[in-house]
Order: sequence, then C-alpha cells, then structure tokens
Amino acid sequence: MAVSTESSDRSARNSSRTGRRSSTMGGMPLNDLPWWRWRARLRSALHMLADPVFQQECWAAGRDGYGDVTDAVYRLVEDSWLDRWSAEKYVGTVVRDAAEAALVDAAVLRVLRILHEVGADAPAAAYLAHPDWPQAVHAAREAHTLLAVNDGEDPQAPPRSLEVLRILTRIG
Repeated sequence: MAVSTESSDRSARNSSRTGRRSSTMGGMPLNDLPWWRWRARLRSALHMLADPVFQQECWAAGRDGYGDVTDAVYRLVEDSWLDRWSAEKYVGTVVRDAAEAALVDAAVLRVLRILHEVGADAPAAAYLAHPDWPQAVHAAREAHTLLAVNDGEDPQAPPRSLEVLRILTRIG
C-alpha cells in the first residue's frame, strides 16, 4: 500500500511527531525513533484504552496529565503507522511475535473504527458511549496485558502519566 504524498507531507510537518522520516522498507515508511520508544508509546496508548476506570477518572473528568482519547489513538498509530499496516510488519522490533501483533491489530482496528465514526475531536463521552466501545476496551486490554507481561511488568498497574512516559522515553 503506497502512502500519499499529501499524507507524508502532513505528517512530516506535524511538529508533535518525534523522530525524522527516513527511507522505506517494502513501501512502509520508517521512522528513526528507536524501537523501544515505539513500544513504550504503543503500550501507553493500549494501557489507557484498556482501562475503563482510568477513562472515567481521567478522560471523562478532564484530568490533566493524561491526554485524551484522540491523543491515545495518535500514540497508538503515529510512529508505527498501524493505521496503514499490520503489526505483523513489526514482529521482532516493536512487537515480539505474531501473538502480540494479532492482538495489537485487533485493538487498533476496533479503536480506529470508533474514531472514524465519532470523529477525532469528539469529547471522551462520545467514545465512551459508543456501543462498540466495550469491545474496543476489551481488545486493547488483551493486547496491553500480553505486552506488559512479556515485558515483565504488572498489567494491573494504573496507566502512567504522559510526563512519566516522556521521561521513560527520553533519549540522551
């Protein structure tokens, strides 16, 4: 699948994107972000999307420090391009194996379908009230749990703030 020039140009101009665009691998844009940063951002998004208590206490309540649903979706797909390619392309880098890839793909597809229906700038309540939201939460929970366990972390721990994520993924 080829990426349109307009999409690539728009992403390259987005100042919130970290890393810089490099060459391509089989038509898939590469990013110079280290794989562990991609995984941390992916796990952070899945973690927030997987936790309905967190969603009520932070997103619905507008609590500072955790972003919003759109921010989580952006972290889920921005560096990895999982909105365009299967996580299978990242086996051995961002995801460990086909099992992780399959669960990540399932979560991404469910969340993106809802995003496209309610709109990227919709309030948290619109996502949380969507009839398919519980299935998206479940899919994110399955992916989050497997990735956390595979990384030796407690999947039941509460999601980290975006500031903690920035500290953990700081380079240099």
